[in-house]
Amino acid sequence: KMEEFLNLTQLKTSLKEAILLDYYTAGFWWAKEMNFSLIQLSGFMDLLNFALENLSGKRMTLGDNLKELERAMTGIGEKESEKRSLFDLSSFSIEQAKAIIDYLVTSLFKHYKAYEYLFHSHREEPVISYE
Repeated sequence: KMEEFLNLTQLKTSLKEAILLDYYTAGFWWAKEMNFSLIQLSGFMDLLNFALENLSGKRMTLGDNLKELERAMTGIGEKESEKRSLFDLSSFSIEQAKAIIDYLVTSLFKHYKAYEYLFHSHREEPVISYE
């Protein structure tokens, strides 16, 4: 289902697509194990996509991406009138927000150089037959 949702068409021959599928699937299952509600799950997946898009599409450095994550998560645990977040993350508690940050650090930010290489290095892709 995740493959279809992400519109991954070359999963059998593209390392990049396989890594993206793994990234999103692992995040989805982690959020399910955290017993996130559907709204929380949606917000969490938005954050995963946001952080990865900052790296892949906007070519942000690790420091800049961390700053953007901080901006995105600002306001969690605050009253409605005090919120300044980029996303509606009001359904998360402070403890859940800390767990999300830990997850993003472990799953993406610790491997930032590898993801930068995946998205921004120009390399020849070997021709592999489908068989």
